[in-house]
Amino acid sequence: MTGRSTLDAIGSTPLIELPAIRPEGGASIHVKWEGANPTGSLKDRMALSMIDRARERGDLAPGDPVVEFTGGSTGSSLALVCAVLDHPLFVVTADCVAEEKIASMRALGAQLEVVETPDGEAYDGLFEDLRTVALEVAEENDAYFTDQFSNPDQLAGYRPLGREILEDRPDLDEFVMTVGTGGCAMGTARTFAEAGADVTVSLVEPAESPVLTDGTAGSHAVQGTAIVGSPPLVESEFYDRIHTIPSSEGVECLRRLAAEEGLLSGTSTGMNVAAAIRAADGRDPDETVVTVACDTGLKYLTEDLYAGLEGSAFCLC
Repeated sequence: MTGRSTLDAIGSTPLIELPAIRPEGGASIHVKWEGANPTGSLKDRMALSMIDRARERGDLAPGDPVVEFTGGSTGSSLALVCAVLDHPLFVVTADCVAEEKIASMRALGAQLEVVETPDGEAYDGLFEDLRTVALEVAEENDAYFTDQFSNPDQLAGYRPLGREILEDRPDLDEFVMTVGTGGCAMGTARTFAEAGADVTVSLVEPAESPVLTDGTAGSHAVQGTAIVGSPPLVESEFYDRIHTIPSSEGVECLRRLAAEEGLLSGTSTGMNVAAAIRAADGRDPDETVVTVACDTGLKYLTEDLYAGLEGSAFCLC
């Protein structure tokens, strides 16, 4: 087939079974490999949806600029979409974001405002500071603010993800997903509900920052999750339970995923897989748990997630 756009490569990602990490006597575990999207992230789905729907409503005219604040993955995805659809993109980010993500956004044509942080590390209040700068940039450039953490347009972008999972695994018993904006979990869950599928939907958050379970925010190592105490897009009617996973357990799982299953992924994927293992361990062998490999680990190689392993899948140094 010829004449297709880069945007047509978003979605229809493979569902991969993980036999090596399946708990003995437990349910099978499968991951939706979102690293197969053009920027290597599931955020391509939501970026396209937010821009498409803004254009359809007339909120975003051809050639109008766009602005967002982000830790990187959403910024790269928006940069891809805006490059193809010819919208200038302004991204507000911080110097604590992975170098690969900043380089990716710039390579895709985004104009970056990089906020300096103390010692190059995230701090309490960084979210609010980045949002404030993004609003200023939007006003200065008369730009459309996608406002990813509150934008319901992204839900439609994840609806196909739910349909793809049900097509591959109509016998699905439990779906597990970390919460950042909540868009992926909620968009997918809505699809399950409308299809009448009897699926347990489980959210995942770091044990060090259980913002969903008790409203407590804390420092943790999982980028893009547990950022907002009450994510506007998360609705209780669309999920059944919450798994709280220590960040260290998530890191161990992402390393196991690479060493034992051959999938190089990031921190949120490690949390997803750790929660999926817990879910599978409490289920029968003929049942199925599905989660999401959110992005490729190639974005994280300058960090210490895979440092010092020397062939060991379990080293936590």
